[in-house]
Amino acid sequence: MASALIGGLLQKSHAAQDISVVEIDAQARERLAVRFNVSSYALPAAETSRADVVLMAVKPQQLRAVAEGLLPLLQSQLVITIAAGVRSADLSRWLRGYPRIVRVMPNTPALVLAGASVLYAMPTVTAEERRVTEGILSAVGSTLWVENEELMDAATAVSGSGPAYVFYFLEALEQAAGELGLAPPTARQLSLDTFHGAVRLARESGEGPAELRARVTSEGGTTERALRSMEANGVKDLIVEAVRQAAARSRELGDELGRT
Repeated sequence: MASALIGGLLQKSHAAQDISVVEIDAQARERLAVRFNVSSYALPAAETSRADVVLMAVKPQQLRAVAEGLLPLLQSQLVITIAAGVRSADLSRWLRGYPRIVRVMPNTPALVLAGASVLYAMPTVTAEERRVTEGILSAVGSTLWVENEELMDAATAVSGSGPAYVFYFLEALEQAAGELGLAPPTARQLSLDTFHGAVRLARESGEGPAELRARVTSEGGTTERALRSMEANGVKDLIVEAVRQAAARSRELGDELGRT
């Protein structure tokens, strides 16, 4: 995700010399420096204290240790965290009450600059700091603010985990196409192109999914039979329940990580 953000910022005309990376792994650090021509360091140092924005792109289980190392270098920087599950209040507590924190839930399509990022700012974050955050995340896709941090669990379940649901559906569509006799390359192309086209139509038509579904479904036709099978097997209910379970796990992770 850090690589996606750096690449997106550079494509949006941000200068490489304005970006510094802290990466403890030597090989990863070298790759980032070579690929993006940015300054890279093994540990937070003076460069961090001079930064305007500190973006923490680490695993949730590592965030507290990273925060403790960052604490002596914080002055008035905006801190953005993309660590899943860790609540802003817990991060602020680990940073001894630091108030300028924005929490972000991006998703993996950011790797191709088509991500969807949900953002939450602590009440003490200024309008200008919100604008700066939005400018960074919009380099890799769309952004959406929520004013209640509890909604980040829902966002995690819908957009954070959402790409996996899409890939799962594509996997099933490819499997069905193969079992019906289509060659694997054909099955993949048809599945991908169909999904891409349907999403584009949903974006551009101005109609809701239910209306678009009805337009495709002729009485007594092939689509109607397929959808009746899905309804009979409770596919929609299973999807809704799966997303609810993802949201519940996000809340559990927040509780667990906050106690760490």
